[in-house]
Amino acid sequence: MKITIIGGGNMGGAIARGLTQGSLFQANDITVVDIIEAPLKTLSNFNNQIHTHLGDYSSIAFADIVLLAVKPWLILESIRNIKPYINEKQILASVAAGISIKEMSDELNKEDKKDILPAIFRVVPNTAVSVCKSMTLIASNNASAEQETLLLNIFNELGWAILIEENKIPAGTALTSCGIAYLFKYIRAAMLAGIEMGFYPQQAQDMIIKTMLGAGYLLNETKQHPEIEIDKVTTPGGITIKGINELEANGFTHSILQAMRVSNLSNTED
Repeated sequence: MKITIIGGGNMGGAIARGLTQGSLFQANDITVVDIIEAPLKTLSNFNNQIHTHLGDYSSIAFADIVLLAVKPWLILESIRNIKPYINEKQILASVAAGISIKEMSDELNKEDKKDILPAIFRVVPNTAVSVCKSMTLIASNNASAEQETLLLNIFNELGWAILIEENKIPAGTALTSCGIAYLFKYIRAAMLAGIEMGFYPQQAQDMIIKTMLGAGYLLNETKQHPEIEIDKVTTPGGITIKGINELEANGFTHSILQAMRVSNLSNTED
């Protein structure tokens, strides 16, 4: 099985590097195409068995999966560039935020490719894909169950993946792709508190990150509602309940809700 990734920048490069560490692709099954030489050199330095091509899309004709990893405003132009090489047996996937499957399909169906429609996927990883820990959202059109399973397997090797309806992508993006930034904001705020209380920044960061990882693993393993775990550490008259009440008094829950709502609304398609 072969994959061609269009775009070798932050996201495309991270995906290519991650795939070399999984079981579904060998490095020489991966081709990355870019119009800029620098990211291709970076990938070649990482693993010289990854095929890299500067502005040459011909490898798409031999790919089982074509992954568009360019900026959203370049997606439709990229589809125009690759149309001569696309066939109905392939999988075409995009990791560009905000570009719908219909927009990709409409562009692909223009002119001489009107009767050729591959399985089209919309994929939304987050930046943790660079360390194979992304929470990735996947939506599909014209895809078989086997193709959907294949995409899930690929992105499960880069973290965790879930198949959802495309109309839920904006809300899911707020939770995962935007959500990772909100977690970083909490880490940064807690670091400031740690520094104020006498810890060096790296010490505070390490403690906070490990605490956050532990909380995530705990809920993932037990499947408990967060409130049950909160109740376990909020003893009557204790320091934790005082801190939680202070968070709520300053609008913690409301701020998170509003951030998610704004991210969802900003991403909603017409």
